[in-house]
Amino acid sequence: MSKMLSEHFSAAEFMCHDGSSHAINPILLKKLEALRTRVKVSVHIDCGYRSPAYNATLKGAAKHSQHMLGNAADIKVAGFTPKQIYDLAIELGFTGIGLYDTFTHVDVRPGRLATWDLRTKKGMK
Repeated sequence: MSKMLSEHFSAAEFMCHDGSSHAINPILLKKLEALRTRVKVSVHIDCGYRSPAYNATLKGAAKHSQHMLGNAADIKVAGFTPKQIYDLAIELGFTGIGLYDTFTHVDVRPGRLATWDLRTKKGMK
């Protein structure tokens, strides 16, 4: 049984795909809980923490990714499009929000809001 980091999210969900782990920012957890409350369904963490070594293997990953700091998650929510989650994330005050074809990136980077749209099909809702 994995240690719970918040009411609905466990440490295992944020573990790097290489098996390593890192502390997860409590502000990220609080905002993910707020998102889950809004959507009323589970929020799937596709990618949470990334070790620097694992991050370096990913094509297109930011060299200074918020994932490596425990500040970010790539999420999917059944019944919601990535764009719907993107819009909700803006409303809930995430400070880094990226839109992709199959998931939404959310993070709690310090500083001003950063958003991006890397969908291959820009007309998607």
